[in-house]
Amino acid sequence: MNAGFAVVDVETTGLFPVSHRIAEIAVVHVEPDGTVSNRWETLVNPQRDLGPQHIHGIRAADILHAPVFADIAHDVMDLLSGRVLVAHNVHFDYRFVSHELGRAGLALPFEVHECLCTMKLASRYLPGAGRSLKDCCDSFGVSLENAHCAGDDAEATAHVLSNYIRMDAENPEWFSSLDRAYFASWPSVTPKRLPPALRRPAEEPQPHFLERLVNRLPEVAGPDEHNAYLAMLDRALMDRQISVSEADGLVTLADSLGISRSTAEELHIKYMISMLAAAWDDGVVTAEEEADLRIVGDLLDISQESITRGLVAPVAGQDAETGAVVQSLVVAAGDKVVLTGEMSRDRSDIETDLRAAGFVPHPAITKAVKLLVAADPDSLSGKAKKARSYGIPVVGESYLSKLLRT
Repeated sequence: MNAGFAVVDVETTGLFPVSHRIAEIAVVHVEPDGTVSNRWETLVNPQRDLGPQHIHGIRAADILHAPVFADIAHDVMDLLSGRVLVAHNVHFDYRFVSHELGRAGLALPFEVHECLCTMKLASRYLPGAGRSLKDCCDSFGVSLENAHCAGDDAEATAHVLSNYIRMDAENPEWFSSLDRAYFASWPSVTPKRLPPALRRPAEEPQPHFLERLVNRLPEVAGPDEHNAYLAMLDRALMDRQISVSEADGLVTLADSLGISRSTAEELHIKYMISMLAAAWDDGVVTAEEEADLRIVGDLLDISQESITRGLVAPVAGQDAETGAVVQSLVVAAGDKVVLTGEMSRDRSDIETDLRAAGFVPHPAITKAVKLLVAADPDSLSGKAKKARSYGIPVVGESYLSKLLRT
């Protein structure tokens, strides 16, 4: 156990710890002399919808394989042990950290009034400069590159605290806070030291799910297994994107059916052949159909050159062996559609548009629902989990325009 300060920042699914959860947490250590030392951060799977993603910028795909808080609770307590908890607006962060630790059977040995708040201290050390984290950082020339990223916010706050300490190094309040934290009755914990889950840069592509399939010899899958795989692929491609959840599902299904990577690649080609055949059915491939084919080609890891060759002349019909289907999942007037997550438009407006197009907006997932539209197609909301368990397609908000147009 070491003396010092532990600067904490959390990104959450909402404002109230009773009903919302931590989605990202960071702890940065500051030594008693103001030296900023260790930085630790991780995404957390909140096991629910991520809430205001436009604020914290965390994607559902980022947290699908992140630890739940119970898995890191001992690590967090170990990082805090012996140190003064510090945050910018400490009431917010303390409430969430205390509540999450409580869920894991751990308790902080002090109340929020015994913590330090760099926002509150700004009125003493930066009078008139503003109290936001950015205002404080600007006053000291501290870089804050990615606001609402827990690690960067915590490190920026740590440097603000460091400057406060250096401005008033002999203030006895620092020493009394340090002593109180060090001699508090900290619970005994056994850290797991799990590798942190970090945000994936927006421009960094996910590896194609085919890369995760195993090449087996001998091949054990037959036509029935191929059909099952193609049926799931058809669902995944409905909104012309394959979410991380859908990619995981395809990999798991292929593995359970004994479908190797090479066979999956062959099935993808057969699926594309059937799409080409459908496009050529009326004797002409429109620009819109070509664009659609190329989008699917990218999703299936089929070269654009192959698609170009398929556009030169009509392609024969569907594959007789596998019965590959093209967009068999059609949502029609009268079908029930459910919405989940914070959309870019007001939900009541979207529901009005759905009704005008003949669809039936529904408040809950049942087996009679045809489609779930999610703000994030990898959503972990209760509706999304239930939809997947029923085999109901989960599509992103971008699919709405196509749905309403249809």
